[in-house]
Amino acid sequence: MTNASRQVPALLAALVAGAVFAAPASALEEKDFGYDSTESLYRVCSTAPDSDMHLVASLACRAFLEATIQYHDAITAREGLKRLVCYPEGATIEEGRATFVAWAQANSGNAALMAEQPVKGVVRALAAKYPCKGKKK
Repeated sequence: MTNASRQVPALLAALVAGAVFAAPASALEEKDFGYDSTESLYRVCSTAPDSDMHLVASLACRAFLEATIQYHDAITAREGLKRLVCYPEGATIEEGRATFVAWAQANSGNAALMAEQPVKGVVRALAAKYPCKGKKK
């Protein structure tokens, strides 16, 4: 992700605008912030804009997604490790959030996927949108 895409004011505006179009998974509960499953992260990342928890949930979602991608990028930068996600230059965290929410919504009926660790759900979603097939490291 580029430094420009990490500008907080622009990102907050994008999060708020993007969340307007997101269908909430279900009512957000405090336990969802424990990130015990892909479903819990989906609830956090799809919190309705009119929820009292929207700002907190948006920032928590952003932090989880950014940490996941930073870890992926750092670990795959090591010699011999294959990238799982090949996002284009200029991709933003908001695009990643929208991708994850759409993927989770499409897979919400799959209990096994929704029960996985949320980092797996994020990587599955981003790898489906930004595959590395035929791309070099």
